[in-house]
Amino acid sequence: MYEGALILWFILTGLSLLYIAYDLIFVTPEASVMKVGWFLLTVYTGVIGLVFYLLSCKEPMPDTHEAFIKKPWKQALGSMVHCLAGDVTGIILAAIILAFFQIGMALEIAIEYLAGFGFGLFIFQALFMRKVMMQSYSEAVRSSFYPEFTSMNMIMSGMIPVMVLYNVLNPLAQSPLSIHFWAKMSMATLFSGCVAFPMNFWLVKHGIKHGMMTIRGGKMEMMHHEMPEPVSREQKKTKLLLSVASLLLACIVAIIFYFAI
Repeated sequence: MYEGALILWFILTGLSLLYIAYDLIFVTPEASVMKVGWFLLTVYTGVIGLVFYLLSCKEPMPDTHEAFIKKPWKQALGSMVHCLAGDVTGIILAAIILAFFQIGMALEIAIEYLAGFGFGLFIFQALFMRKVMMQSYSEAVRSSFYPEFTSMNMIMSGMIPVMVLYNVLNPLAQSPLSIHFWAKMSMATLFSGCVAFPMNFWLVKHGIKHGMMTIRGGKMEMMHHEMPEPVSREQKKTKLLLSVASLLLACIVAIIFYFAI
């Protein structure tokens, strides 16, 4: 029964990908990096990713994208999509490779964290966004470090407990050759998005991260629902510490799952 539901889920995921790929290529004037982000997010979250795309990014009528994506929650969702696409891709690639080695849970989580953070920072943030930010690659890495670090901590805060719990309850989920591995990653990505959304909302609100964008005639327009609110050094430090505390709490919960179940 459960495997049948998973098969149906992945069939719907495939259909969702066909639709969103067509729409991103031929209809919605979103930036290229966000198009890649939305496609990858739909790979990981299936029809739920498609629903959020329809609600927040798809251009409902010609020449309406700019106004459609203006709402604060849509901008924050765009930021989260960009972050999830990069970080989760790195995490999944690391998990696939590590599945063929016998290593401890703590080391596996640490490697997956570094892979997700590295992929998100050096590729999805700095490499893909350097032209948008009008910076050199090294400058883009430096300016992206804080938002990537805080976002990544929140994403892993959501993913770690789900992945560990799923592995404990269903050992088949440890193999990338099993459908249960991909179900685990889908669930972990969905939960991590819920955990990371408030942080991304705050980052976009204060102009530290970008949200949705629009490209027309080769020109990019980055949308802000209002002028970014000023943020103090102390506020940034508090959010950073909050993200680290959240990550530590997630690790403690995962340890409890691992030894208690």
